[in-house]
Amino acid sequence: MCTLISKYNVAGPRYTSYPTVPYWDKKQFTLKGWKETLVKSFNESNATEGISIYIHLPFCESMCTFCGCNKRITKNHSVEIPYIQSVLKELTLYVKLLGSTPLVKQLHLGGGTPTFFSPEHLDRLLDGVFSLTNKATEFELSFEGHPNNTTKEHLETLYKQGFTRVCYGVQDYNETVQKAINRVQPYHNVKTATTAAREVGYSSVGHDIIYGLPFQTQDDVIFTISQTTRLRPDRIAFYSYAHVPWMKGNGQRGFSDQDLPSAEQKRKQYEIGKKMLVEAGYVEIGMDHFALKNDSLHTAQQEGKIHRNFMGYTSSKTQVMIGLGVSAISDSWYSFAQNVKNIEEYQQLVEDGILPIFRGHLLTEEDLIIRQHILNLMCEFKTSWTDQKLHFAEIPDVLIKLKELENDGLVIINNTSILVTEKGRPFVRNICLPFDLRLQRKKPETQLFSMTV
Repeated sequence: MCTLISKYNVAGPRYTSYPTVPYWDKKQFTLKGWKETLVKSFNESNATEGISIYIHLPFCESMCTFCGCNKRITKNHSVEIPYIQSVLKELTLYVKLLGSTPLVKQLHLGGGTPTFFSPEHLDRLLDGVFSLTNKATEFELSFEGHPNNTTKEHLETLYKQGFTRVCYGVQDYNETVQKAINRVQPYHNVKTATTAAREVGYSSVGHDIIYGLPFQTQDDVIFTISQTTRLRPDRIAFYSYAHVPWMKGNGQRGFSDQDLPSAEQKRKQYEIGKKMLVEAGYVEIGMDHFALKNDSLHTAQQEGKIHRNFMGYTSSKTQVMIGLGVSAISDSWYSFAQNVKNIEEYQQLVEDGILPIFRGHLLTEEDLIIRQHILNLMCEFKTSWTDQKLHFAEIPDVLIKLKELENDGLVIINNTSILVTEKGRPFVRNICLPFDLRLQRKKPETQLFSMTV
């Protein structure tokens, strides 16, 4: 395994989209094109499956130095109401554009720290959202909670709005690691927040754990997972730390590369962590995710309904996902669009009645085909081109690039399909790379992505 790690530990996307953001064709993108594809997709799908909404709440009281997300560090909570007003104005612009009331199948509050906002203000935000939309017959509402500041009032307020899922960012329980990433939260706080969610009535509680963090050892991972399985969260995201200190706005400069585990140490952390999770009764779902058999994510995998988008893995698909808030990304299936990253600019554009989009991508026919193959690999660990609609001219070239991975036992190649082996699952990002035609045609001159291992 160590030989494979050395061989395949290259920079590569996490494939929450295809094309990946650095390969969006910004010159061909227009706001008019985005609006047209969004309306087209909405008309095709809203009545049958509804839409997803992602709301980015960017404020945090302190900087976590492992985080690469767009956020604003402040202790000034007077920012809450003006920001909520802007988000609701942006949603109003979209509802007007779509021409009829959207059915919300999924809604997720991400950040930043959503629980930076008071329960009363979150209630006000959601009242506004659901005054402009309708909930689908079957819907799923979820949010990211910080164990240190998610109160029972937060949980009760959101539960009354229909939320049934919460995910807590745990990362690691070792105090040295927590201090290095500026995320100090004792086990007691996580236990209290987890227990409170279940007492309120949440049907799915998730924990995020990260391996490969600065100063983290294999024993730290063993301890963290042991503590986690004691609390028995329904879902566990076991992420590889993405070291991208060159990206603007993140805090990954409080430690050096020498403080990070080596690629071999990192893979050992993953292997022991995965083994412990499986032994505890968790089932591997796609890349980095594990769930108990009674969780909806596992059910979706069994039924072939699991989906992956900018919100990560979801238990069902919607063709339209609207991202609200600063830096949020929207997906019409036929195109992507990202909001501006500066809060003041975002608020001014919305105030002026302008969708606050600064870049995007209109997918070509080829993009749509490749997107489906990568989705298949990331969600189901297999893909096929028996359907002529999924055939593309470069398949022979892709198979040539995959041959070495097949020789290493990571994939099984048949005449019209690819199957990722159990051994190959940790390398699924590498397996997707040959399908990424935009990246293959124009290899990056500088590092754009985190390492795959």
